[in-house]
This record gives sequence, structure tokens and C-alpha cells, in this order.
Amino acid sequence: MKRYFLLMLLILPVLAFSQQKVWTLEECITYAIDNHPSRKIQEATNEIYKINHREAIAGFLPSLSVETGASFNFGRAVDEKTNTYVNSNSFRNNYNVYSSLTLFDGFYQYYRTKITKLSRLRGQEQLEQLKDDIAFDLMSIFFNVLYYQGTVDLARKQLEESSFNLKRTQRMEELGLKSSPDVAEIQAKEAEDRYRLTQQTNLYTLELIKLKEKMNLDIEADISISSDLPVHNLTTKEDPVKIYQQALYILPSAQIADKSLVLSEMDYKASKSNLYPRISMGAGWSTAFFRRMPSEDYDPFWDQLDNQRSSYVSFSLSIPLFSKLSRISGVKRSKQNLIIAEQQRNETFRQIYSDIERTVADVNGLSAQYIQAQKRREASDEAHKMNQSKYEEGLINALELTTSSNRLLSAEIEELYVRLQYQVKYKLLEYYKGNNIY
Repeated sequence: MKRYFLLMLLILPVLAFSQQKVWTLEECITYAIDNHPSRKIQEATNEIYKINHREAIAGFLPSLSVETGASFNFGRAVDEKTNTYVNSNSFRNNYNVYSSLTLFDGFYQYYRTKITKLSRLRGQEQLEQLKDDIAFDLMSIFFNVLYYQGTVDLARKQLEESSFNLKRTQRMEELGLKSSPDVAEIQAKEAEDRYRLTQQTNLYTLELIKLKEKMNLDIEADISISSDLPVHNLTTKEDPVKIYQQALYILPSAQIADKSLVLSEMDYKASKSNLYPRISMGAGWSTAFFRRMPSEDYDPFWDQLDNQRSSYVSFSLSIPLFSKLSRISGVKRSKQNLIIAEQQRNETFRQIYSDIERTVADVNGLSAQYIQAQKRREASDEAHKMNQSKYEEGLINALELTTSSNRLLSAEIEELYVRLQYQVKYKLLEYYKGNNIY
């Protein structure tokens, strides 16, 4: 039993480590979006937009109010029965029901409903834009982590090779096959590779911290990411004009710019409606109870409510003549805001086209660059293998072997960098084409 317990203590940590979650790019993005404070703020803002829209729709309905009040009068007052002044204390209780309805307000309420609806729709697009911004920020960090993860592996591979060559060169020096300068050159190469591995490991650690921070993950939590990425067609040629025409209907940034312009137009029309007359209608019902004190001579409560009840209907017309220039200033101000919104939309559209054109050029250029980087790495790898054999046979010196090794490492790092850059640009291009990046 004791052996079994000790065995379990040894196995459990291994099982926990082996079951550590490996995060894919999509999982990292989804987790970051779900836990980002800005998303919760935008969702709360969208709820406010919904409340404002419901309130604007309800503005077409008549208002209804019920009120009651009681008053005590001491001294000289009007007698309810004789309508003459008397000196006595009295009590009065009023009941009123009142309803009002705006018949014409220059279409202000109509435009307000449109404005609140557009604000609600724009809020949804702003939420989608926020999600996309979070996704792109995290994707950039994720690929940085992959890059430094790759450079750490390459640096470790170089260090292992340098350590192997150093041991072999020292042994060959003892046998008289290599000179001390060869040993010193290989020692310097081994020290350089060890430094590079330490440097790249530190950079990799810093990028992991950034990734956890962007995901709102516990900074002390261990995280491991998946390096499995889909292989895309490297020969695809895209038309930026066609993608741009599609993007105007699907990108949140384009939709936000469009809706902001329409909102400014509605606000301009709503401000002009304040210059029109307003017609409203009201209707009500009222009754009251009255008693002089300390007299016992008064009609019963329910009889008085029945006898004193009255109903009425009213109409009112309000014509704005002068409001200290507030209405005129509001119209002029909203007109300038409309001009600003129109220019901002045009600038947004121009920026979208520029980004798409640049991304298409990057994808096409990086695809060709990646093919050349592959060929360069394959050629450098083959040449280094041959140089390794030549060095062991004494046909080249340690400096030539070091140069060959560094050239191979440079080619491998360049291939890794171009491949990851292509992945980023390809996903960005897919986003402009309407495909989700997570």
C-alpha cells in the first residue's frame, strides 16, 4: 500500500503535465474576447442604446398621470357652497386623471426613433469591430510567440551542433588532426550559440507574458500554444478592387462610418424640426371632497365625489419665435457635424482600400518570397552538410564551417519569419473578404 501511494505521488505530476492544455490561435482569441473588459463595457453601452430606442418608440404613446392631494386651510377662505369668503378652517381633497398626446412636433419624435435605432445598430457594429481589434492584436502576439518559439528551437539545434563539433575538434587536436586556432574558432561559435539561445529564450518568455496579458489570463499560469497552422495556397492572386467592393458591405469599420453619416443626417433633420410649431392635445377628469371644520354639516364623501366630478379636453399650439438663438445654433451645429461625418466616412473608405491593396501586395509578395526562402534554406542545408563532411575530412577549416553554420541559421530564421508573416497577412486578407479570423 505504501509503495502504491508513493507511485501515485510520482505519477500524478507527470499526468498533470501531460494533460496541460495546448492553446490554438482560435482558442486564444475566443478566450481573450470573452474576458476583455472593453467587450463588457460595449455590451452595457448597447443595452443603453436598446433602452433609448424603446423609450423613443414609447414617445408616440399618450402620457397618463393620476394625482391626488389634500390641503388644510386656516382662517379666511372661499366657501365651496356659497362661493363667499368666510372665516373658518377647512379640509379639501382633490383627485385628477390627466392624459396628453403630441399631435405634431415637426417629426422630431420620428427622427429621434430613427436616431436611437441607428445608434443601436451602430453599437452592434462597434462591438464586432472591438472583437476584431482584440483578435488582430492577439493574433500578432500569438505569431510573435510562434516566431520566438521557432528561433529558440533553431538556436538550441545550433548549440547542440556546436557542442558536438567542439568535442570532436578537441579530440582531433589531441590526435594532431586539428590546430588550436580551429578549437578556438569552434569555442567562439559554441559561446555565440549559447548566448543566442539565452537571448531568444528571454524574448520568447516576454512574448508569452504579453500573450497572457492580452488574454486576461493569470500572469502566473503556464500556457502552451499550438504551432500547427494550415497550409495555404501560395500562388493565389487577388483583385484588391473586387475585395474592396465586398468589404464595404461586411466590414464593421465601413458599416460604422456609414451609420455615423446617416445618424448625422437624422440629427440634422431633428434639429430643424425644433423650428416648427407644436400641437398637442390633453384630456382629463377631476373631482374633490370639501369639509369645513369643526362643522358637522357637509355632504358625504362619495356624494361629493359624484357631484363635483368634471371632464375636459384641451388643445394647445406652441410656436417658437425666439429662443436666444439656441434652435438656430442647433441646426447650424448639426449641419457642420454632418459635413464632418461625411468626410470621416470618405476617409475611412479610402483607408480601407489602401489597407486592402497593401495586404494583397503583401500576400502576393510574401508567397513568392517564401518559395525563394524555402529554396535558400534547402540549398544552405545541403551545403552545410557537405561542409560538415569536408571539415571532418580536413578539407576546410573551422572558420569556413562556422560561416556555413551561420548561413544556414540565417536561412532557417528567414524562412520561419516569412512563413509566419504570410500567415498573418493571409488571415488579414481573408478578413477583408468577409471570413472570420477566429
